[in-house]
Amino acid sequence: MQQEYIHIKGAREHNLKNVSLDIPKRKITIFTGVSGSGKSSIVFDTIGAEAQRQLNETFSMFIRNRLPRISRPEADTIENLSTAIVIDQKRLGGNSRSTMGTITDIYAVLRLLFSRIGQPPAGFSNAFSFNDPAGMCPECKGVGHKVEPDLDKLLDRSKSLNEGAILFPPFSVGSWYWKTYVYSGLLDNDKKLEDYTPQEWETLLYGKKTYEVRLENDMPLNTKFEGLADKFNRLYISKDSSELAESTRKTAERYMRFGPCPLCRGARLNQATLACCINGLNIADMAAMEVSALVDVIKAINDPSAGPMLVTLAMRLQHLVDIGLGYLSLDRETATLSGGESQRIKMVKQLNSSLCDMMYIFDEPSIGLHPRDVHRLNELLFKLRDKGNTILVVEHDPDVIKIADHIVDVGPKAGAGGGQIVYAGDFKGLLQADTITGRYMHRETTVKEQFRPPAGFMPVRNARLHNLKNVSVDIPAGVLTAITGVAGSGKSSLINGVFLAQHPEAIVIDQSAVGTSIRSNPATYTGIMDDIRQLFGRANKVSPSLFSFNSKGACPGCQGLGFNFIDLAFLEPVRTTCEICNGRRFREEVLEYTLQGKNITEVLEMTVQQAAAFFTRKEVVKRLQAMNDVGLDYLTLGQPLSTLSGGECQRIKLAGELHKQGSIYVMDEPTTGLHMSDTGHLIEIMDRLVDAGNSVIVIEHNTDVIKRADWVIDLGPEGGTGGGNIVFAGTPADLLQSPHSLTGQYLSKAFYL
Repeated sequence: MQQEYIHIKGAREHNLKNVSLDIPKRKITIFTGVSGSGKSSIVFDTIGAEAQRQLNETFSMFIRNRLPRISRPEADTIENLSTAIVIDQKRLGGNSRSTMGTITDIYAVLRLLFSRIGQPPAGFSNAFSFNDPAGMCPECKGVGHKVEPDLDKLLDRSKSLNEGAILFPPFSVGSWYWKTYVYSGLLDNDKKLEDYTPQEWETLLYGKKTYEVRLENDMPLNTKFEGLADKFNRLYISKDSSELAESTRKTAERYMRFGPCPLCRGARLNQATLACCINGLNIADMAAMEVSALVDVIKAINDPSAGPMLVTLAMRLQHLVDIGLGYLSLDRETATLSGGESQRIKMVKQLNSSLCDMMYIFDEPSIGLHPRDVHRLNELLFKLRDKGNTILVVEHDPDVIKIADHIVDVGPKAGAGGGQIVYAGDFKGLLQADTITGRYMHRETTVKEQFRPPAGFMPVRNARLHNLKNVSVDIPAGVLTAITGVAGSGKSSLINGVFLAQHPEAIVIDQSAVGTSIRSNPATYTGIMDDIRQLFGRANKVSPSLFSFNSKGACPGCQGLGFNFIDLAFLEPVRTTCEICNGRRFREEVLEYTLQGKNITEVLEMTVQQAAAFFTRKEVVKRLQAMNDVGLDYLTLGQPLSTLSGGECQRIKLAGELHKQGSIYVMDEPTTGLHMSDTGHLIEIMDRLVDAGNSVIVIEHNTDVIKRADWVIDLGPEGGTGGGNIVFAGTPADLLQSPHSLTGQYLSKAFYL
């Protein structure tokens, strides 16, 4: 059968330089290259976007008007596309009612199973749903835990309302909420709370009444009195957390008390449902089991009438085990899953599909995988390909790159220095190619010979969070410490859970997303935009706010965006450069003001490297140097963060933290999105932080980082209940000799090949 290809001609999205490319169909094609070289611009913003746009055009105008608007990518032609399924790194998210069981539909089949063969019968399948009134626990409404105001933290009983007895900041003396209590006439505002009668307590916490209040200016106003506990519950507990600003949510959580539901004890379901069992286990028992153990429980059920359900459950659960998620349970809330776990769950859902000749697009699917488990990912990619699908993967992991049928290397550098195809062919050809990726595939990596001595230790004692088994360990200070182990072994529980609770002053650089709106850019994110505005204002004796395209200086034609969207109803919108400012985002009069001969637009068009030579203010230069240190010297100050790759976003977050004064840095898989060549820059930054007297703790799977650490704490030996122990603690050199450490076995590999 003749090989078919996806044909791309003249692609110009973002930094792509008129790229033309043929990609073989029904093969695994892996896109490599340094972070910011243009891989995502080809795969997601050109191929994926056009496939989705053309699919949307097959729907009726009524449906299209309700779908996301996708603009036609900047390219001459894109031909021979299949329907695309994009499986990215975005976390599944969701609220406390969304679990791994519900998101994968496995729990729905489990509910059906219990409704058919569970004893004693409890009703239809909806009676086994904690999201349905027929099944949910009446006490906690199906969330499994009770969250209520912590009155000991919320109130100072030794004070009166006028003295500030309510400690929660939004209810402080003088606030609107405070006035609704003191002007109500229902309470003695000068009486200490500890002297309140039971009736006064009931009124303060749970009272309800409409009354007329006269404020300081003697203006009457009808308002409602709502008890403090009820109001707090309505505003901060009952409301979906996604509706609250993060700062508000974090503040409110300090005044809450969390605990398991006293009725269902965290099972989420009512008592009649929990009484229904199969082989002595109810549905909550099964949902709480690790998937690897649940597979055996399902296979042990022998009931011919449930045959199809049992086959479906066993198959879907086995898929989770095969991709390395056997340590998770079906009741695990999706909001607690990492980006890598979320992506692998999305991948598993596709294995249940019988569709073929699809196009699957993956964004670094090896994220969060220990080197031991990468083969599981590769096997899944093979399965999808062998169904007759086209697989496109953006990837940096050498063990994934080497299984490709076809490789496209993008470069040669990042940003303006990239956007070209520097190699296209098979893996053997890549090894001979004179590209950064080709050269690094040959590079030898060895464990360093000298290790910094600890300046002391930061002890963690008897940690039992999640799967940690009464762990006690000493984390060295003043050195680079790598926390290692397979996925689910307890790394994040130990560091992000227990250690950070003991050291809240630590500077954390994690996997959470940076703000990626069209209005945020490197200058605003790192804070130097404030300095730039002040410098322009002082030099020209005008208000600094004139030099913000989000404020007074914004072009009135585009509100500071630099372009306009023309809405064509059900057709995709057309983006046109603003005719008033010609894309410069500022008012014409603002551009007449200059700083050292440059106007504000010209300054924002400077690269980080150019800006470092232009500015003299110490604080600005320091932050620009931090961006240069993380390898982002090619970015322009005004480039929207929404155009940056995942690796670039991770590094700009790191740059934003480097200028802070802190003695402890905690980094959660900072090599995410980084090319092999970029990892070396990251290690240099960590070394500089340690040499300056800081303690750096990094959770990592990348063997290059582990080999350059001074100390390694390896958890495991497996994930879930098979983990939670300290397998090894010592130098990387000693780790090589550890017979029980999976990490040590993979660390002994000196070459990528």
